[in-house]
Amino acid sequence: MKWDNQLINHLQWSNAIINREGKEIVAREIAAMAEEGDVIGAGSGSTVYLTLFALAERIRKESLHIEVIPASAEISMTCIQLGIPQTTLWNKRPDWAFDGADEVDPERSLIKGRGGAMFKEKLLIKSSGKSFIIIDDTKLVDHLGNRFPIPVEVFPSALTFVESEMRRLGASEITLRLAGGKDGPVLTENGNFILYTRFSYIDPSLEENLKMITGVIESGLFIGYDVEIVVAK
Repeated sequence: MKWDNQLINHLQWSNAIINREGKEIVAREIAAMAEEGDVIGAGSGSTVYLTLFALAERIRKESLHIEVIPASAEISMTCIQLGIPQTTLWNKRPDWAFDGADEVDPERSLIKGRGGAMFKEKLLIKSSGKSFIIIDDTKLVDHLGNRFPIPVEVFPSALTFVESEMRRLGASEITLRLAGGKDGPVLTENGNFILYTRFSYIDPSLEENLKMITGVIESGLFIGYDVEIVVAK
């Protein structure tokens, strides 16, 4: 029996999409890279969302056979809404992946994770043969941490321990990210908390040092990853 997914079929992006026209252009460029039989990792964010529509259009017009591995529930539900087949990392590895970012520095290092899916996003990038990071030019910065704090996914019971350890690493500001549409903290895709933290200087070792803290599931630092930056004008 096929479900009548009325809730999923009527889903829309939760916020206004900034620079939608430019993002739709680059979304079509990314979708044009898909080839027959590709397995594609899809991160999170508005540009990823728009790229799924461009992929769905190719599926309809060209009978293109692809599968998507989504990083978040929202992206997975959008795939269902658009009729895009899905698979998992248990079954297959992505041929390539695409995602967004909050900040990108001249060395192509990133801050990501405002969507609460940084663990799966990092896993997709690590698992993929090639990864594209889709941004608009407002996300380009001279150095990481210029505009956005670093999101750090934390196991809830470890919250205060992680806070003290991050201060030992030199964190100048640490706040628990609170939800806008519910009482209490934001929960990640894995049901964990997010700490927003700032450091006066982000060096290449910080990503590893944060990950070594017991209770830290993942951070939003992506330093030294082999990614290609695609900028929507």
